Amino acid sequence: MKAVRFHATGGPEVLRYEDAELPIPGVGQVRIQVAGSAYNPADGGLRGGFLPIPVTLPHIPGYDVSGTVDALGDGVDGLAVGESVVGFIPMDADGSAAQYVVAPADALVKAPTSIPLADAAGLPSVGLTASQALFEAGELKAGQRLLINGAGGPVGGYAVQLAKRAGAYVIATASPRSSEIVKAAGADEIIDHTAITVLDAVTEPVDVLLNLAPITPDGFTALVARVRDGGVVVSTTPTVPTPGDEQRNVRAATIFLHPDADVLSHLVGLVDSGDLHVEIARRVPLSELPAIHQQADAGEIHGKVVAVPPGV
Repeated sequence: MKAVRFHATGGPEVLRYEDAELPIPGVGQVRIQVAGSAYNPADGGLRGGFLPIPVTLPHIPGYDVSGTVDALGDGVDGLAVGESVVGFIPMDADGSAAQYVVAPADALVKAPTSIPLADAAGLPSVGLTASQALFEAGELKAGQRLLINGAGGPVGGYAVQLAKRAGAYVIATASPRSSEIVKAAGADEIIDHTAITVLDAVTEPVDVLLNLAPITPDGFTALVARVRDGGVVVSTTPTVPTPGDEQRNVRAATIFLHPDADVLSHLVGLVDSGDLHVEIARRVPLSELPAIHQQADAGEIHGKVVAVPPGV
C-alpha cells in the first residue's frame, strides 16, 4: 500500500510518500480502507519530535480517520466488513496517512451519511476537543455567557456550534479572514482581534473563557479578569499554563484530548440531523501531504485539510 511515513524526526522534508506493508488487524482491531486522513498540528509536532508521545520509526502520521472496514481482528463485535466508520485513533501507533490503517474497534463509530466519507475525517479530534472543553471541563450550561478566544480555527468552529446548540451566548474572537465562518457557526458577537483588544471589547463578565489561540502567559492572565466569580477558564494550549483566580473561585482547566466513542457518535448524529456542520477547507491527494506539513510549518494552513489516498 501507499503511505506517508517519516524514518527520522525533523522538518517536513523527512516525510516520504512510499510503499509500506499492509497492516494486519490484531485482537480487538479492525483494518480500515482509508477514505480521508485529516491533518492536525499535532501531526507536525510528532514528526518534529516535539511531543512527548513515543512512536516507532518509521511512523505513519494521522490520528483522524474515515473509511470503510476492510478486515476484522479477533474479538470484534458491532462492526462489519464494508461498514463506513470514523474515529480518533491512537497517536502512538501507525496512523491514517495511508491506504489502510488498523485501529481499535472501540475507537470507531459509524460515519455520518449526510456528507462525503472523506470529509468525515475532519470531525473526530477537533469535534471531541470542542465538546470536552465546553462540557467536561467548562461545564457549560444554557443561558451562560461564553468567550472563545481564537474561534476561527477548526476547533473553534465546532465549539461555537455546540455552545449555541446548548443555549449559551457566544462571544468569539476571529480575524477578518475567518469572521464569516464564525458568524455562520452562530456566534452572537464577533470580536476582530486585529482591530481591538479582547479586554476592551468584552465589557460584561463571562461564565466560561475558552482559549484556543496562541497566547502569552501575561495576556492569558489578563483575560481572567473578564471571567465572573466562580467561573471557569479552559484552554487547549498546554504549552502555556491555564490561569485561574483562587480568590474569586475561578477554576482553571487544561484539555488533554481523550477518545470517547459515545460523544463522537453523538456528534455524528448532530451532523446527520443538520445541527453540526463539518467545514473542510481543502482536499488533497495523499501524495501531497508532505507539502501540507511544509505549509503548516510556515503558517499557511487555514481550516481543516483532508488527505485522500489513491483508489478512493
